Amino acid sequence: MKLHLQSGFQEEIRSDERGPDVKKEPNMNTASSKDDASSSPHELQRKLSNRHLQLIAIGGAIGTGLFMGSGKTIALAGPSILFIYMIIGAMFFFLMRALGEILLSNLHYKSFIDMAHDLIGPGAGYYIGWSYWLGWILVGIADLAAIINYLNFWLPPDMAFTPMGQAMISAGCVLLVLGINLLTVKLFGEIEFWFALIKILAILGLIAIGGYMIFSDFQAPGGSAASLTNVWAYDGMFPKGTMGFLAGFQIAMFAFVGVELLGTMAAETKDPEKNLPKAVNAIPTRIILFYVLSLLVIMSVTPWVEIPADQSPFVTLFLHAGIPVSAIIMNLVVLSSVMSSMNSGVFSTSRMLFGLARDGQAPQALAELSSRAVPAKGLLFSCAFIMAGAAFQYFVPNTMEAFTLASSLCVILFISIWGLIMVCYIRYRKQQPEKHATSTFKMPGGIWMSYLVLIFLFFALVILSLEADTMKALMISPLWLVILFTTYHTLYKPRLRKRQQILSGE
Repeated sequence: MKLHLQSGFQEEIRSDERGPDVKKEPNMNTASSKDDASSSPHELQRKLSNRHLQLIAIGGAIGTGLFMGSGKTIALAGPSILFIYMIIGAMFFFLMRALGEILLSNLHYKSFIDMAHDLIGPGAGYYIGWSYWLGWILVGIADLAAIINYLNFWLPPDMAFTPMGQAMISAGCVLLVLGINLLTVKLFGEIEFWFALIKILAILGLIAIGGYMIFSDFQAPGGSAASLTNVWAYDGMFPKGTMGFLAGFQIAMFAFVGVELLGTMAAETKDPEKNLPKAVNAIPTRIILFYVLSLLVIMSVTPWVEIPADQSPFVTLFLHAGIPVSAIIMNLVVLSSVMSSMNSGVFSTSRMLFGLARDGQAPQALAELSSRAVPAKGLLFSCAFIMAGAAFQYFVPNTMEAFTLASSLCVILFISIWGLIMVCYIRYRKQQPEKHATSTFKMPGGIWMSYLVLIFLFFALVILSLEADTMKALMISPLWLVILFTTYHTLYKPRLRKRQQILSGE
């Protein structure tokens, strides 16, 4: 396995340098291999329990894109945001079903690199590995912008952090997350467990309190009464027209970044045939509960025209309702959520670099583990790039502008990765029809649904050109293709060719 992000969540990694021969039969002596992996100081350790995995999987459905980005999405699209999340959620359900079928067809596939390398080619594996790494770096930079935005909640209206102050806070957050990850993976799992639990309870609490306000005709001082009619009372469900509806997709797409981790995380548990389908099939329920229902409650209590675009609607709900204590608590919740997102991103990128280095696609120094069996050099490398986000805060002090630019670049990368996952499925169906025939977890719709998801992803990419701020990200993104093309042909491909010559005895 080359990309250990998805389990960073703890797949054994063989100490020998091997190529991407993912078609070999899995080692059936799992007990001994696990023991060896967990005892070797040169291997990542299996320290995350099922309790950690399940809560992190559920908490992964609730991220910065929902807490921070939904305010701007509501401003762009109005109540039609509910349809946006349902459409995106449906597409991701089929994407995850495709990913799930591929993973279960060959349990040796533990990463997107494995799949892409085997089903498309080494160039696709190289692209996915490094693009996934950069995508999570951009998530970290977007999280820094969100943290500053949330911290401004505590300042008087006529005050705000200076650009230098924002940069210093961002740097402090990166160093805190780095320190956590340099200790042990078990500590990471424990912290993420509680972060996820806090997010889940907060969403459920908001739905319960908001539901009570709606059905009790609660009226805030000087405000309108809470009612379901507030959702459509201001120019209907599509008040911003078609263009507003389409523009809302960009930030909404960012909210789903990382959902693909559920499949690969579940695939690395002891019983993937049971846990993977369970995780994937729960996606529609989570989207309806965490996204659609929570935003329906928010727009019922606070008319969408009164929700600021640059603030979290989860906080403003309680402010407009005249419950400042609850607003303070919710602000702390969304702040913990964004720290959780950054924590996961740093963890993920370091494991990814570890896997890339083991396969010769990154500097070999990044394949070394510390005495605590964590990829410390990979952590430092990733944090150095996220730390650049602190400088980004200095040059782009407008937190919403910084968040939009970073999240837009991130979405572009992830759209390409999601697209390659669907291409992998199409190739799998054509190359290995016998495995599809015996699959117990077939993707509904099969090939034609794969093309429909690809069309949707292309449509989402085109939408980025509709807004000036997202268009900037679209214009910058080809630079990454140039960088990867150059490094692949000058660095990785010669190594790959040399390795193949050694293996063939030439």
